[in-house]
Amino acid sequence: MKYLASRAPLLISYSGGLDSSLLCYLAYHAGGKKPLCVLVQSPLLPGEAASAAIRRAEELGYGCEVTWIPLLENPRFRDNPKDRCYICKKTTAQALVEMASKRGYAGVADGVNTSDLSEFRPGLAACEEEGILHPFVECGISKDDIRSIARQCGLSFWNEPSGTCLATRIPYGDEITPHTLEKIESAENCLHGLGFSPVRVRIIHDTAVIEVIPGDLSRLISRKDMINQCLREFGFLRILVDLEGYRFGSMDEHRNTKGRVRWW
Repeated sequence: MKYLASRAPLLISYSGGLDSSLLCYLAYHAGGKKPLCVLVQSPLLPGEAASAAIRRAEELGYGCEVTWIPLLENPRFRDNPKDRCYICKKTTAQALVEMASKRGYAGVADGVNTSDLSEFRPGLAACEEEGILHPFVECGISKDDIRSIARQCGLSFWNEPSGTCLATRIPYGDEITPHTLEKIESAENCLHGLGFSPVRVRIIHDTAVIEVIPGDLSRLISRKDMINQCLREFGFLRILVDLEGYRFGSMDEHRNTKGRVRWW
């Protein structure tokens, strides 16, 4: 809280996830001028996630503004290179820094924590280049610490799973298009409606690869006919389930479909 108060007022990059939600909450109660929490909306953020983020900000009192970033207008990003996260973060960071300057905020902060530093996150370099502050990192706070702090603050979402943008479901080198993103979002919404969370639908051409937590695998397979019918309506020709289950960064493993079971 002292760190946040000493750097107020801040513009905070807000996604509605645990990390940025806690940061907005703490900054709002740190004293001094209130933060400006900004939700970056783009084709990569599922509509349900955006709506949930706005509701959360309203419920917790800090509110948020929404700014649209047309990432798909950038041909380099659409080409989906290995450093797509860098391209995305560079674009959004520049927009937020410009907004903060125009609105009289001292700087831009995000919810990156020390646990993120050990993962493949090329976007962090872009944030560093644009001068984005990482309060949790500077205070030595990890993901587990964030969950503990959120729980102590009485925040109901303290143990929710991490979310990622829709582009993470697409293998590097495969073009990112509005149609592909819509297919992924529709498929995941279908699975959410059946009670699966967290869930990811990775896409390889016209094949959907479903990841759920290991404890949900048997329930997923028991509903295979319903899921198969639903996802085929969105244009998937094959539906696979990853037997290793949901895990962060599986698209970075560069694996083929060996070890997965196919339904059709």
